[in-house]
Amino acid sequence: MRVLVLYANPVETSFGAALHRQAVDALRSRGHDVDDCDLYAEGFDPLTSRQDRIDYHDPALNRASVAPYVDRLLAAQALVLVFPVWNYGFPAILKGFIDKVFLPGVSFDLTPDGDYKPKLSGVKKLAAVCTYGGNRWRTMLMGDPPRKVVKRSLRSLFGLGATCEYFAHYDMNNTTPARRARFLGEVKRAFEAW
Repeated sequence: MRVLVLYANPVETSFGAALHRQAVDALRSRGHDVDDCDLYAEGFDPLTSRQDRIDYHDPALNRASVAPYVDRLLAAQALVLVFPVWNYGFPAILKGFIDKVFLPGVSFDLTPDGDYKPKLSGVKKLAAVCTYGGNRWRTMLMGDPPRKVVKRSLRSLFGLGATCEYFAHYDMNNTTPARRARFLGEVKRAFEAW
C-alpha cells in the first residue's frame, strides 16, 4: 500500500520525531511504499496567497502552487498525520497543508447547492499520531478540535469503508520515560498491523 506520511514538527530531537520514525519504520517493515513528507524539512509554505484564494474554487487553477503535493496526495492509499497539538490545534504548517492541498477538484467536488462530494476514495486508511501538552480532561473540555478534524472532516473525504485511527499521547507536560516508551510501543504495534 502507498502511504503518505505528513509529519509536522520542527524539532528533530523531540518525542514527536521519535513517533514519526517509529511510524515510518513500522510501515516500511510491513513492505508498504512510504512517501515520507516532512513539511518542515521540505520547506512547505503554509500561507495561502491572495492568488491562491482567488483560484481556490477553480479546479483548473487552484493546484498550480502545490501541484507536486496534490500528486502525492492523489497517489496515496493511506494517510498518516504525525504532529504535536499546539493551542488545541494543528501546527500552522499542517493546517496550511490541509487548506492548500485538500482542494475542490482534488479531495472533494462542490455541488451547485454548496454541498461537497468526497473524491479521495482511493484512500482506505487514515491515522493520526499526536502529542498534547495538556491532559485528556482539559482537552475534552476544549472539544479536542484536532481529533474532530481528523475523525470527522478529513475522514469524510475518503471512501465509506476507510478506517480511521487516532493515537494521542496526552499530558506531555507531565509525561515520564515509561509512558513515552509505552506509547511508542503502541504506535509500533498499530502500524505493524497495517
